[in-house]
Amino acid sequence: MTLTICIGSSCHLKGSKKVAQTFERLIEENNLKDKIEFHATFCMGNCQKGISVGIDDKVYSVTPETAEDFFAKEVLARLGK
Repeated sequence: MTLTICIGSSCHLKGSKKVAQTFERLIEENNLKDKIEFHATFCMGNCQKGISVGIDDKVYSVTPETAEDFFAKEVLARLGK
């Protein structure tokens, strides 16, 4: 699975660094380094909707407050955890 987070200007101002730190922690805690490629990228073209996070080819909007729930519902669920 490829997990991508936008660190462009708009997403950075909305807290993408906090979301990235949350994802890094959760990947580590769940021993998923061999199952998830986690990348940062610049603008994903979804600036108005919050911090852009991509799973494979689908883009979602996440906030620092919803990052853990998003990870559980979207990432862990896809991995069967």
